Amino acid sequence: MRVLGRIDRGLSRLVSWVAQAMLWSAVAAGFYQVLARFVLQSPSAWSEAWTRAAIIWAVMLGVSLAFRQGAMLGVDLLHNLLAPRRARLLEHLVLLIVVGFLGFLVWIGIDMTWRVRFQSTPSLGISISWIYLSIPIGAALSLLGALAYWAEDSRVPYVETV
Repeated sequence: MRVLGRIDRGLSRLVSWVAQAMLWSAVAAGFYQVLARFVLQSPSAWSEAWTRAAIIWAVMLGVSLAFRQGAMLGVDLLHNLLAPRRARLLEHLVLLIVVGFLGFLVWIGIDMTWRVRFQSTPSLGISISWIYLSIPIGAALSLLGALAYWAEDSRVPYVETV
């Protein structure tokens, strides 16, 4: 279990760094776009496309970090109304639905990425599939995060939050 814990922490740290780098690059490209358009009077063609792509990647990777922390799995209102045993069953039901949805998103994301592999972004000159690839990768990392949170949380006794 220690090895899996280290892998989990290392993967979370790597995903966090990449998501942060993508977000910072989106901010820098957006700032450059404003500077080029309004100060230099020569708008750049690539910065808007890069900003959009970097934000998509940052969001998909960030969602996986939220799933790993359990931030996306709460149904607080119903959870607080139920008895502890039924609340625990609700948690398992929600996880089952989330795992099904994320598995479906991985499958659809792979299909979408494959279908657009020959299209390219005019301003960046890269295949648009690199942008679409964020969907299956983010969903797969979210799936792993949700399962890791569930496995870790299943050992912790139920604690009521009000």
